[in-house]
Amino acid sequence: MPHRHEADRVVHGFPHRAVVGASLTALYRRLSPDGVRRRPTSVAAADVAIDDREDLHLGTRRVARALVRHLRLPEARMVVSFRRMEHAGTVELAPGPEYFVEVNERFRTRRRDIGAVLAHEITHVLLHRLDLRFPRTAENEILTDVAAAYLGAGWLLLDAYREDGVEHQKLGYLTPEEFGYVLAKRAEVFGEDPSPWFTSQVAYDAWVRGRAEAARERTAPPLAGAGPVERGRYVWERRRGRAGEGAPYAFDGGSPAARVSFSCPVCRRRLRIPAGRTLRARCGLCGTVLECVA
Repeated sequence: MPHRHEADRVVHGFPHRAVVGASLTALYRRLSPDGVRRRPTSVAAADVAIDDREDLHLGTRRVARALVRHLRLPEARMVVSFRRMEHAGTVELAPGPEYFVEVNERFRTRRRDIGAVLAHEITHVLLHRLDLRFPRTAENEILTDVAAAYLGAGWLLLDAYREDGVEHQKLGYLTPEEFGYVLAKRAEVFGEDPSPWFTSQVAYDAWVRGRAEAARERTAPPLAGAGPVERGRYVWERRRGRAGEGAPYAFDGGSPAARVSFSCPVCRRRLRIPAGRTLRARCGLCGTVLECVA
């Protein structure tokens, strides 16, 4: 599958919010919580770095093998080549056992980003073998970026983002902030702090903005951690039985509302619980226990 390189215009913010959430839900459904937890640590920077002293082709194959092992794909012969192309990379989704990956030849002189290209392409292989896909190509590419980031390889894609007077580059289909958001979701579950891994200041800044968005979801009503302003608005809307535009919850069952639905802050699966009560809700997909003042 082609892996995009955006050199001219970088979109910021969270325009793919719905697809990102659906991708997290799909990962948990296909892998199960135990399957997700089989990647407790992200791929190490040292394992995916190629310095100038190492043979380019040998180093690229070594990095590809490290990513294959990290994503728990079957060990197989890696065939990686460089050629001129529009996209950053492509992968052949064949039945195997070999892995055939092509990398844009411009990365011959950008060795630090080869791991990012391979992370996206090898995640395509993982999703293909899991038979996990969305109907539309654009959504499927977002799923690939989300899976790479959430399973511990996609921090490389965010670190490849640079936007300054010397370099202008972004890899992948998520915005920088969306990459930061998914990495923050992973950090919440596994207790990781990816901030020391970023060599690009703009990548670090995007991680901070994504982390703030993930934290906001952790404190949105009807979760017990909501602040007084958000809580007051929630109570008023529950009494009238209708949520305001853009609210992260929805009501049904009359006025006052009898039930409220909202997304699990971990896997984004939609939950539905009784309204007007203080309770603990357990997500039936990822198993997260949530304290709610519904």
